[in-house]
Amino acid sequence: MKKILLLLLPLTVFLNADLSVEQIQKMVVSIHEKREGVKLETLDTTVSPFVRFEAESNGTTFSAPIKEEEKLALHAIVNGKAFINDGWIDIGDSIMGYTLKYVGTRGVVLRDGNHIKKLFLHEKRDNFIKLEER
Repeated sequence: MKKILLLLLPLTVFLNADLSVEQIQKMVVSIHEKREGVKLETLDTTVSPFVRFEAESNGTTFSAPIKEEEKLALHAIVNGKAFINDGWIDIGDSIMGYTLKYVGTRGVVLRDGNHIKKLFLHEKRDNFIKLEER
């Protein structure tokens, strides 16, 4: 069925394309003819479609304070705990509004609502310590 459709498609296109060279030349000539545009008087009386907002000079303007980005630094990972900034935290603990969700071998994932932060250890440091209980 697909083969029949693929064979019929070019055939129908070929049969419907009945343009002659004369018809194509007439189309080109009609495109090159000068067309009448809008008169300048009409353009002068039309309203501009662009909107401008101007600040009122007699009002007081309030701006939201710029929130400085919170600095979180991962210093170490030992036995599933992470040393972030100045303290050890475990999964479920909070730091600076973020909750620790995942601890890996090279980094951690923190979450605050819809905000997710990923912190990684320095790549050059290759001295991981893993402690085991006996």
